[in-house]
Amino acid sequence: MVLGIMTAIAACPAIIGTTEAVRQGQRQNAREKHRGLKTNLSIVCSRATKGGREIDGCELVLSENKLYLNVPSDEFPEGHPEDHPFAGYFLPYPDQDWGRQGEGMVSTISDDPPQLNWIYIDRDTCEVKYGDRITSEPHIVGPWDVTKMDRRVMLTGWEGFMAVRYGPGEWALYFDVDDNGLQGVVGEELLKMEVELVRREKRQERTSTGPATVAEAKATEGNDAA
Repeated sequence: MVLGIMTAIAACPAIIGTTEAVRQGQRQNAREKHRGLKTNLSIVCSRATKGGREIDGCELVLSENKLYLNVPSDEFPEGHPEDHPFAGYFLPYPDQDWGRQGEGMVSTISDDPPQLNWIYIDRDTCEVKYGDRITSEPHIVGPWDVTKMDRRVMLTGWEGFMAVRYGPGEWALYFDVDDNGLQGVVGEELLKMEVELVRREKRQERTSTGPATVAEAKATEGNDAA
């Protein structure tokens, strides 16, 4: 009986170590899953001002190589039809290894044909832009990451995003690289607002219309796997 108790006591550290390893693996898997999940990006901004109320909750869109806020208008209540909604995820940037600091970030720029571009910060203008590897490489391409609790988007370890108002209903996204309120980069006459970026899982569209379609899809998957 004594031997049995002593054996159980001796085995406890190994059991605890194994359990902790399993939990660590589960947390790691969950982390990798959310990082590879295609998401939209929405703006969070203090609603204490008129500008904040205008942009709080707006989604980000891609247009003409820059990221803009999708601010509804009377003419386009759901946003301009030519803009492409941000739909992206984290992805290792070629020849860069930031370790646990983060990765690169990509977004679709079109649905048909499907095409991805890198998200980056222009070193000269602090604008948040998108482009291919050749275009993005000279600029700030990462590391992109998220906060631990709310998973808000960060770049180079902090949240320095700002929205700049060009005109009525036209807001572009910037990153305050020098942490000085974009002084010397954006004119003082333009309204600037500190914002946070929140990832929201992309809405899943229905891809089948009935049992027959589902069966056909399964048959196709089987053929592809073979």
